[in-house]
Amino acid sequence: MSTPMGKLFSFVLIFFVFSTIFAVEAPVQGEQPAMSEQDQMKAEINEVIPHHLQDSHFYNILSDKEHKTYIGFPLPVILIDNGLVMFCSSKFGHGEKVVEKNGNFYKLYHNKIYKTDAQGAINYDEKHHPSNEKPLDFSITKNVANIILTGLIMLLMFGGMAKRYKKSLVPSGLGRFLEPIVLYIKDDIAIPNIGEKHYKRFMSFLLTIFFFIWILNILGISPLAANATGNITVTAALALITFIITNVSGKKTYWSHIFNPLGSSMPWYAKIPLYILLIPIEILGIFIKPFSLMIRLFANITAGHIVMMSLIGMIFIFKSWLGGTLSFGLSFAIFLIEFFVALLQAYIFTMLSALYFGFAVEEHHDTEEAH
Repeated sequence: MSTPMGKLFSFVLIFFVFSTIFAVEAPVQGEQPAMSEQDQMKAEINEVIPHHLQDSHFYNILSDKEHKTYIGFPLPVILIDNGLVMFCSSKFGHGEKVVEKNGNFYKLYHNKIYKTDAQGAINYDEKHHPSNEKPLDFSITKNVANIILTGLIMLLMFGGMAKRYKKSLVPSGLGRFLEPIVLYIKDDIAIPNIGEKHYKRFMSFLLTIFFFIWILNILGISPLAANATGNITVTAALALITFIITNVSGKKTYWSHIFNPLGSSMPWYAKIPLYILLIPIEILGIFIKPFSLMIRLFANITAGHIVMMSLIGMIFIFKSWLGGTLSFGLSFAIFLIEFFVALLQAYIFTMLSALYFGFAVEEHHDTEEAH
């Protein structure tokens, strides 16, 4: 057990043993072990973690469901239901009230809006899923508000940077921090993966996607913001943009690699059996690339939030000075690591996007030089 992994395993084992000893009191004779309170705390933590990861129609900062105390601000609800329906999310009363608009009744149930009756009845199918009709929901949710906020931050940052460059090419203020990052993306990501000839076409997207994901990730680990990049629909939209740009920009060589992967090195009659196997794999690869972008960003950000909140929850489960101190220390360490992960995931998404763009615009003579 002298290896680093062995030492880590020993530390974790000792931590759990001692925390359990300090946390559980010896039961008095004739009394039942006080496990119900601990089980109740575990159930509450299991409920809080997915609630934190979910999107919401109310920008909630702090809440106490037991005393029905909520600190935050409501967001606009925008529905399409035989016309445009708009109202403030505060009318839902955090899911306890039914909203009547244009003769229709709406209820917020598990962060989704359903049409219902005046009593707010929710019907279920055989799988216990709500069967009520859902209107088209274009509301400004917490994730959408975070995306808008990120866009405004980027406009302010780069708008101010552009104004300063009009006066002088010497960076000043925030530009001193941003310029090295922009140059790194150009010199170490765009040019090596796309090439000198075509990289300028994709620079605006690569810069936008890098800072957009990075700022969203940073906002996601702050206590006051939403976990937008931990939402599969957000990462799917980002991956879809990369997918569209890649295939729209694809040149003859790119499509030739997909539909004629063996080239002219073999006679046509010998290639037919191989093409039956290779071409479907190549076509599948077109969709696997953006899918991997989507899942990688979503899974890494979500996993980090779950681990961090689980460690924080252990403080309330152990209820001991040792367990609480170690849980807080571990959660703080994970919190610091999350800052690095926020930057790393933005870098990986940008790097892989540039790599896919490079494959798309690769020309025949570039392939021959590479060989």
